Amino acid sequence: MPGMRGLTIIVTSADPSCFHAALSIAAANAATDAPTRVYLHADAVALAAPPHVCPDDARYAAAGLPTLAQLVEECGAMGVRLIACQTGLALASLDAEALGPDIEAGGLVGLLSSLGDDRLVTI
Repeated sequence: MPGMRGLTIIVTSADPSCFHAALSIAAANAATDAPTRVYLHADAVALAAPPHVCPDDARYAAAGLPTLAQLVEECGAMGVRLIACQTGLALASLDAEALGPDIEAGGLVGLLSSLGDDRLVTI
């Protein structure tokens, strides 16, 4: 699907089910070869720290759907950029480097100033 606009998803809750939904949407968008970013804002940054577990993982797996950990891995393989809010890193006492090579640190001002014509979704 040539010419697809990019998609930026901002996750505002530390709820793993919201993170699962955001990653599902991100994977679908990335499958169209469109640029895709997931920004974990404030308390949601805690979701970036392993292990990536969602209370509904068993239900998802039983239905043949990916678990949260599988989605994190799949999104990384598909080129989805996962960005951890710098303020959220401080709030969670996390170091971006400890989150692994697939997660980058960034700020909200930088994210918003680089939106271009991306579609913006908040979860």
